[in-house]
Amino acid sequence: MQSRYRVTGEGKPVVLLHAFPLSAEMWSAQHAGLASRARLVTPHQRGFGGTPLGDAPPSLDVAADDLVGVLDELAIDRAVLGGLSMGGYVAMAFLRRHPERVGGLVLADTKAGADPEAAVANRRRIADALEQTGSSAVLVEEVYPALLSDATRTEHPDLADRVRKDVSSAPPDASAWAQRAMAGRPDSFDTLRAVSVPALVLVGEDDRLTPLAEAEAMVDALPQARLVTVRGAGHLSAIEAPAAFNAAVIAFLDAM
Repeated sequence: MQSRYRVTGEGKPVVLLHAFPLSAEMWSAQHAGLASRARLVTPHQRGFGGTPLGDAPPSLDVAADDLVGVLDELAIDRAVLGGLSMGGYVAMAFLRRHPERVGGLVLADTKAGADPEAAVANRRRIADALEQTGSSAVLVEEVYPALLSDATRTEHPDLADRVRKDVSSAPPDASAWAQRAMAGRPDSFDTLRAVSVPALVLVGEDDRLTPLAEAEAMVDALPQARLVTVRGAGHLSAIEAPAAFNAAVIAFLDAM
C-alpha cells in the first residue's frame, strides 16, 4: 500500500494539504525547495495517492481528523498548516476542530465561504457522474480546464500535460467522496477571525476558481495575515510557479 504521507527535511514542522483532484505528489517542488528550511509533511487525502477511502460519510471533518492521526504518528504536537484549494478547506476544518495544534497558517488558492446553492448542486452532479461511470472523464472535461492559467498552458505545455494526466488518473470513488465533502462544508469566516497565529494567503493572479477577491476576504478576516499574489499562476500556484510559492513560504517561516 502507498504511504499515507511523505516527510523530508528538519526544523519547524510544516504540513501541506493537496488540491482536488490531485494527490500529495503535487508538492514535489515544495519538497525540493522547502526541505532545507522545515520538516515538510505532505499527506494524501483519504482515497487519493493509493490510500484507502474507507467507509466514513463524506465530510471535511473526517479529513481533518485523519490529519490528527498523521501528526500523532509523527509525534508533531503543533505545525504550520497549509492547504491549496481543497487542502485549504480541510485546513479550515482542522482549525475548527483542533486549533491548539496549528502554529501558523498558509492558505493558497482557496476560499472561506460556503458554496452557494448552484455550486453545491454542481458538485453533487459531478459526484453522481463519477460514481455512475466509474471514470474520471468528467473531471478532465469540467475541472481540469479551470486549473491552470493561460500562461502556464502556453509556456509550459509539459506541465499542463502532466496535470491533465494526474486529473485523468484521479480515483473516481475518492473524487466523488471529496466533492460531496466540499459541497457540505460550512462558512469558515468566523473560524478565521478566531485565528491567533500568523497567516499567509497566496493566490495565483489568474486564478479563475478562487480569485483575488476571495483571498482578500480571507486576509481581512484573519487577525495576522499577509497576502501574496503569484504572478503568472492560475489555481495551482504551487505547481505553476513553485519558485515564487516557495519563496513566499520561506519568508513567512523566517518572519514567525
